[in-house]
Amino acid sequence: MKYVTETKREIPVIREVDVLVLGAGPAGIGAAVGAAREGAVTMLVEQTGDVGGIATVGLMSHWTGKTEGGFYEEILNRSAELTGEGRQIINPERLKTVFLHMLMEAGVSLRLYTFASNVIMEENVIKGVILESKSGREAVLAKIVVDATGDGDIAAKAGAPYFKGREGDGLMQPATIMFKVAGVDEEKGVFPGGFEESFALPDGDLQELGKKHLPGPAGHVLLYKTTLPGVVTCNMTNCTGVDGTSAEDLTKATLVCREQMDKIIAFLKRFIPGFENCYMISSASLVGIRETRHFKGEETITEQDILEARVFDHWVVAKASFNFDVHNLTGNGLDETGCQKHFPQIKGYTIPYGCFVPLEIDNLYLAGRNISGTHMAHSNYRVMPICANMGQAVGIAAAMCAASGVVPRALEVKKVQNRLMELGVNP
Repeated sequence: MKYVTETKREIPVIREVDVLVLGAGPAGIGAAVGAAREGAVTMLVEQTGDVGGIATVGLMSHWTGKTEGGFYEEILNRSAELTGEGRQIINPERLKTVFLHMLMEAGVSLRLYTFASNVIMEENVIKGVILESKSGREAVLAKIVVDATGDGDIAAKAGAPYFKGREGDGLMQPATIMFKVAGVDEEKGVFPGGFEESFALPDGDLQELGKKHLPGPAGHVLLYKTTLPGVVTCNMTNCTGVDGTSAEDLTKATLVCREQMDKIIAFLKRFIPGFENCYMISSASLVGIRETRHFKGEETITEQDILEARVFDHWVVAKASFNFDVHNLTGNGLDETGCQKHFPQIKGYTIPYGCFVPLEIDNLYLAGRNISGTHMAHSNYRVMPICANMGQAVGIAAAMCAASGVVPRALEVKKVQNRLMELGVNP
C-alpha cells in the first residue's frame, strides 16, 4: 500500500464546551438535550444535514420497542399525530422539526454537515475532537465527549476496546434502506408488522410468497401504515455481509438495496391486495445499519439479564422493553436465534450505568447501540425508544461530570438516578 504524508498544520479550536455529543440520532439528541437542560454548555455534531438519524433521515416507520417515562415519552408527546398505538407512527418531517425545537429550547449549539474525524487525546483521556466540513478542519475541546454515532467511530479512534457483531464469527445483522409507496387502498391491504406475521392471500401464504418471488437476500414482507392516507412504509430491502464501519460496504449496501426496490414494488402490485396501484414516493438517504461495534464497558448487559427482567443497583435506563429482534445474518427474515411474537419477558428491564462507560478511556461516554452488551442483548436494546432514554441518562451524567470535574467511571450513580426519578424515570 502506498502512503502520503500530510503536511503539519495548526488546527483552529472553534469551541470549548462542557459536553460534546457526536451523532444526532435519538440517543445523541437525548444526550445533548439532557446535558444542556442540566446547565452544561453543550454542542451536538451531526454529519448529515438533518437531526434524527434513522428516525428521520433513515425514514423509520415507527418507534419499535418502548420505555416508560423520560425523554422518549416527551418525544411522543411533542411529535405524535395520532392517539393510541398510532402514537408510535413516525412522521419524519414533523419529527425533524420537533427535534430541532427541543435542541434550540435547551440551548444546544448544533453543527450539521460536519464529520467527527479524529480525537484529541492526552494519554488515555479524551480532550476533544477534530471536525471536517466545508468550513475546513477544526477542533472542539470538551470536558466530556459522548459518542452517539451508532458505530462508535470516535470511541474506536480513542482506543476504547470493542468487538464487532456476533461473538464467535463476527457476523452482523443485515442493512436496509427504508422506502415509502403511495396509492395503497388501505381498506383492502394487509400490513404484516413482524417476520412471524403472515396472511393467506389468493396466491398463497404472504411470507412464503416473499421468500419465493423477492430478490435474495430480500424475501420478507414488512409493511407499515403511516400518518398519511394511502402511504405505506416498506421495511423490505436487505443486504447481508455488510460492515457498517466500511465506506465500501455502505456503498455496496446502497447499490444492493436500491436495486431491490423496483422488484419489491412489482411484487407488491402483483401479490398484495390493495397495493395494485402503488408507486414509490420516497426512500431513505441513510442506510439502516443495525449492528457494528460492541464496546467493552465497566459493566456488560447480557441476554440473561434481559430475560430475567433484571433491575441493576446501578440502573440508569429503566423499563426498557422489546424482543430479540435478530434479523437473519445470512439471509432474510428472522434469524434462528431471534424471538419476536413469543418473546417471554414482557415486564421490561434496566440497563446499568457501567454499560455507558468504556474501559481504558476517560471522559468518554457511549450512548445508543454501541454500548457494552452482548450480540443477543443488543438485538433488544438497539431500538430507538430505549436509545433515546440512554441518551437522556448519559447527558445528565455528563453534565454532572463536567460540573464537578469527576471522570465518568468515578461518578456517584445515585446522583444520576435521583435526577432521573425527578424526571419520571423509575425502575
